[in-house]
Amino acid sequence: MNFSLLLDNADPLLWERWMPIGIFSGITTNPTLLRQAKQPCTINSLKFLARKAESLGCKEIHFQAWGGTYQELFECGIALGELATKDLNVYIKVPITFQGSQAAKELIKSNLSITFTACYEIQQILIAAAIGVEYIAPYMGRISDLGIDAFSELVSMQKTLDNINSNCKILVASIRKKSDIVSLLNEGLNTFTISPRLAEDLFNVKETVKASDDFERAAKGIK
Repeated sequence: MNFSLLLDNADPLLWERWMPIGIFSGITTNPTLLRQAKQPCTINSLKFLARKAESLGCKEIHFQAWGGTYQELFECGIALGELATKDLNVYIKVPITFQGSQAAKELIKSNLSITFTACYEIQQILIAAAIGVEYIAPYMGRISDLGIDAFSELVSMQKTLDNINSNCKILVASIRKKSDIVSLLNEGLNTFTISPRLAEDLFNVKETVKASDDFERAAKGIK
């Protein structure tokens, strides 16, 4: 089973901190994250971000298409797809709506990689599998906010994809606890996008930090 972590953030300064460590294979963004990072949601701005990500060794980046109609989503997706290079694969994120699905189908015909976003219910997996998108991103934390057992829901989504032999992969988003990653890995889900805060938490093991400090003190001859 291939395991993959992606960084869910649009701030290039935070990319500079996290991408060189080597735990992330890619980056996911969306218009909300762009706004939080004070990055314009324009093709030119995303072109700059794509080159920045590539320079940091990023292998894949997910940019969300925008537009109020199928045609606008499609045209935006085509423009975003042109930001890909031989070293950086650009995934076009589209919401799993009727219009988004229309755009996704046509973008796939143009040999572009698609990530369906805003997945909340298990039947949406069927749309993703039928159209043939590469990723679908259910929002674990937000599903839980609805009073639903998000863990069981995601496990059922994965079993459904396995049962129909779909190549579509679940990209788990909106993760709030590091323990959820391990629990889902044990159920066959293997691709996750996490915030810098959660990334910090992966390294936040009190006993490990103390042991490291003790080693340093011993190396310097400090009792």
